[in-house]
Amino acid sequence: MNARDERSRSCWMDVTIDDDGPLTGDATADVVIVGTGIAGLSTAYELAGLGQQVLLIDRGAIGGGMTARTTAHLASALDDYYSELAAIHGEDAARRYYESQVGAIDRIEAICQADVADADFARVDGYLFAARPEDVADIEAEHDMCCTLGIAAEWADRAPITGRDTGRALRFAGQGRVHPMRYLAGLARAVRRAGGRIHRDTAYVADRENVEGVEIETGTGHVIRAKAAVFATNSPVNDRIAIHTKQLPMRTYAIAGPVPARSVPDALLWDSLEAYHYVRLQPLDEEADLLIVGGEDHRSGTAKNMEARIAALVDWTCERFPAFAKPTYRWSGQVLEPMDFMPFSGRNPGNRRIFIHSGDSGQGITNGVAGALTIAPLIADMPTRYAELFDPGRKPFTARPSLANFIEGQVGAVKNFAEYATPGEIASEEELEPGCGAILRDGARKLAVYRRADGAVSRRSAVCTHAGCIVHWNPLELCWDCPCHGSQFGAEGEVLNGPAVCPLAAADQ
Repeated sequence: MNARDERSRSCWMDVTIDDDGPLTGDATADVVIVGTGIAGLSTAYELAGLGQQVLLIDRGAIGGGMTARTTAHLASALDDYYSELAAIHGEDAARRYYESQVGAIDRIEAICQADVADADFARVDGYLFAARPEDVADIEAEHDMCCTLGIAAEWADRAPITGRDTGRALRFAGQGRVHPMRYLAGLARAVRRAGGRIHRDTAYVADRENVEGVEIETGTGHVIRAKAAVFATNSPVNDRIAIHTKQLPMRTYAIAGPVPARSVPDALLWDSLEAYHYVRLQPLDEEADLLIVGGEDHRSGTAKNMEARIAALVDWTCERFPAFAKPTYRWSGQVLEPMDFMPFSGRNPGNRRIFIHSGDSGQGITNGVAGALTIAPLIADMPTRYAELFDPGRKPFTARPSLANFIEGQVGAVKNFAEYATPGEIASEEELEPGCGAILRDGARKLAVYRRADGAVSRRSAVCTHAGCIVHWNPLELCWDCPCHGSQFGAEGEVLNGPAVCPLAAADQ
């Protein structure tokens, strides 16, 4: 199982990706890659092109992680703002980060032309506009920094929202959009043509690095031996502390519904709220396009009002796009927000042959591809421009006021342990309706209790198996979310998303 097994379904999930079935025995490869989303399959594609024999595994369906829950904006514009990035890392680093995003979009375009003609890639413009009058100064500061860095951003009189004056907007030319699952399917086909192997339903359990390379132990006991390993699992499953203390798990929401073809301009749109709205189109046919809108983010595991958040997205969309009647899709996804606004791509701290990619923020597709273009050359002992920039071992920055929310989030993770001493959410399991879950105190311990549709009750420990935090029920996805580092478990305790690799313990253990 993986995040594809959560209850909601995105507009991309009708695509299935061919694979080689579950791993049925021990295996060897030049490089083993754990995770088959945008980062994992992009890294496999680049390594295969360098002559490396690759083997990929996923605990569930191929491409069934958070890439299937993205809205696939291809943006060189930075959702955390270049003005903030330059203040933390300096102008040269900010400029190189911009180059990495431009390079990622260019690479996606080139791969679509060569191997994935059906992925609906298109170049479109992106527009950043102020949601409130008090946000205008921030966008003006972003414009000024873009000019300083040589980033192609210019003023437009308004964002292209028909019938609504957004005020002056910052236009980024040459952005893009793509169908993420068709793109992954094309990458997978190319990797397998090159001799790579892709195994679904093959869970990572443990890793061992030695002088000869890396061994990956799977849930069935089979071992994969390789010269190097890459963990591209959204949140690193091989690490307990180092990376998780430098990023926060955030839940985001999206809706999609049909609008008459060409009734909405084909562009990327972002407003300036902290939990910003983001908008794009996906072509359907000659009669209709699919309008996709996201937003309403919050720290994972800290909210239960998902229906209200989705309703707010619908209201926001209907007010600005009258052609949108109602959503035919509604879903959520999880993003990892790095504390210094850049992803972690490179050698895992303390290892030589183990590499990771994480911390995509709201730019998962471009950061995932930029990560692949960084990690693949490192494995092949080739030069790479962004290795130092994206180094997972880089020191954290804590002096900037803009990092206050991150620091507050880390304090929140520590406070979670106080929940060991608080009452349960229900006094008895009889209070649970079918299809619902809640935390029940049972003496000195807390249980994650779920009532199935047939009335039977599942009881698991409420302690996350990654770092010991107390999980919270997610009523939209019918799963358990860990607010500390973003692990997710099925209603009956199965792992859906890392960093946890073990299910919630049985109540009698």
